[in-house]
Amino acid sequence: DDADQDRFDRLRFVEIKHGRVCQLAFLGQIVTRNGIHLPGDIDYSGHAFESFPNGWAAISGPDAISGAGLGQIVAFIGALELGVMKDIEGTGNEFVGDFRNGAIDFGWDTFDEETKLSKRAIELNNGRAAQMGILGLMMHEQVGGTFPIIGDL
Repeated sequence: DDADQDRFDRLRFVEIKHGRVCQLAFLGQIVTRNGIHLPGDIDYSGHAFESFPNGWAAISGPDAISGAGLGQIVAFIGALELGVMKDIEGTGNEFVGDFRNGAIDFGWDTFDEETKLSKRAIELNNGRAAQMGILGLMMHEQVGGTFPIIGDL
């Protein structure tokens, strides 16, 4: 009986945020497994970005990123979560998960209401697909094998 609008909005907010993160994660998996890495070194010791393995092995394993590097990644994500990726009340946000907060607008205000609803539904569905996709990639990485698009895991 706790199914009120506030609870629905919170669950939708979390679903949108998880979907966005999973879209980035899925894209990151596909890009790095395709051999595309950032140029240069990841640290002052001269370790290149491409010298680290892809996927889960990059954070857990013999060739993984160091604990200090992993700590920096977690700290950066925490800073984004606490300071940037917030739905600030009173800044003109139109819907749950609207992180523009009155600061940026890439033409969203030029769309009519029907187009906005369509684009929001597309983002929600793409996020759901990405959640399943990254879960599948992580699962197959642990199981092992070869797959058509991403090759050996």
